[in-house]
Amino acid sequence: MSASAIEEHHSGQQHGVELSPEQQVKANRFGLWLFFISEIFLFAALLVARFFLWGDTRPELNQVVGLIATTILLVSSFFVYRGETAIEHGDNKRFMNNFLWAAIFGSLFFVGVVVLEWNVFGLSGEIAGVEIFGHLKPTDGVFGGVFYAMTGIHALHVLSGIFLLLVAWYNGRKNRFSADDNWGVEGIALYWHYVDVVWVFFYPALYLIGRAV
Repeated sequence: MSASAIEEHHSGQQHGVELSPEQQVKANRFGLWLFFISEIFLFAALLVARFFLWGDTRPELNQVVGLIATTILLVSSFFVYRGETAIEHGDNKRFMNNFLWAAIFGSLFFVGVVVLEWNVFGLSGEIAGVEIFGHLKPTDGVFGGVFYAMTGIHALHVLSGIFLLLVAWYNGRKNRFSADDNWGVEGIALYWHYVDVVWVFFYPALYLIGRAV
């Protein structure tokens, strides 16, 4: 090897940055939280639009579906927490089971909002005298526009979260996580909890605050 090549090699070693596993996880967390902060502006803009355009009114929405869907989503976070705790203790099977349940509950939430509230199939029907399908359309003025924007963007995040939960479950089947190496699980769990927290703000803004008209 020539002298210039040796000098270039040493120069590359001096200027290269190689992070330890602990430092890499910290960098990953920092990047993920930067992403969360950027997303806050999107969700905050939707909330501002809701209160600016709706004021102290809101559309007549299915309170039963809204409450059940919210409960299901919060329960899914419980399973995500259990799964994350399990893999931190090296229990891969328990982690996989809990993440699978979380994905199932997340799917039920998605169906509850998109199929029932959006009523994509134009269905009608009642259970115990309560209409279970929504009638609000995207073309129904500011009510429809804001409702579909808020629930649509959130549903897209839920759908991506379900996909990530299933990816983690699949990787768990391949034994790619351990008690000492589980950033993938932690990152997905943080994302899922973040999406749930957003809905905690969206739910009262859409279903509870204001006079139904």
